[in-house]
Amino acid sequence: MLTGRDYVISLTVNGERHDIDADPEMPLLWALRDLIKLTGTKYGCGIAQCGACTIHIDGQPARACVTPVSAAVGTEIRTIEGLSPDATHPVQQAWIELDVVQCGYCQSGQVMAAAALLEQNPSPTDADIDAAMNGNICRCGTYPRIRAAVKRAAELKRAGEPA
Repeated sequence: MLTGRDYVISLTVNGERHDIDADPEMPLLWALRDLIKLTGTKYGCGIAQCGACTIHIDGQPARACVTPVSAAVGTEIRTIEGLSPDATHPVQQAWIELDVVQCGYCQSGQVMAAAALLEQNPSPTDADIDAAMNGNICRCGTYPRIRAAVKRAAELKRAGEPA
């Protein structure tokens, strides 16, 4: 449906439908932050190199800064706000328990990358963690705490799963 120069685009974000008036080539990051008002996903580099904008599209990690909104139509998008309503997701619990955050700017992307890893691999090795988290840059250098938190989140996730 055309409205002026832009299009009405329907996105499903965190289980809710949002109809937005946006150019189909607009980066999903700006649709999420500026139009839908979900500001947990951060802008870092704009070229998919830092990971601050990591979200899930149909359960897979994706960089929202380079994903056009048109590519997300018909998918399930999950942002940091949709991971859990009360920070009870195992990754969020581990991040808090191990005091991972220093400045915090990169952390929503780090958490989303870790959550995607644990959905695919409930018992990751150090090499698995390093591979999955590669490209999520932390300027504060909290990488040892991030790795420890991913391991702790895996423990929490396994402990919370039904036998």
